[in-house]
Amino acid sequence: MLGVPRIAVSRDVRAIPSVSRMIDLTSPVPRWRQVADVIQARIADGTYGPGDRVPSVIQLQAEFGVAQATGQKVLSRLREEGAIYTVPGLGSFVARG
Repeated sequence: MLGVPRIAVSRDVRAIPSVSRMIDLTSPVPRWRQVADVIQARIADGTYGPGDRVPSVIQLQAEFGVAQATGQKVLSRLREEGAIYTVPGLGSFVARG
């Protein structure tokens, strides 16, 4: 019988790179606002230009380690703030300045 390699699993949040670098779990700022601020910063610095697609709810979950409801709230608030618009079936896009 071949030996099965053991994999060390860390329960430390800092072991999850996307969470530790982008989201401060100890901050009083809600997680949705932290993620929305990152997306807005990317829009401001040109990472996402006018008309560019922004990450979907599923992509936000994967990148930031947030719940689906949190990702939905991020996109909803960015729409309310006029930063993005959504085309049903196509995704969310950066609003023209």
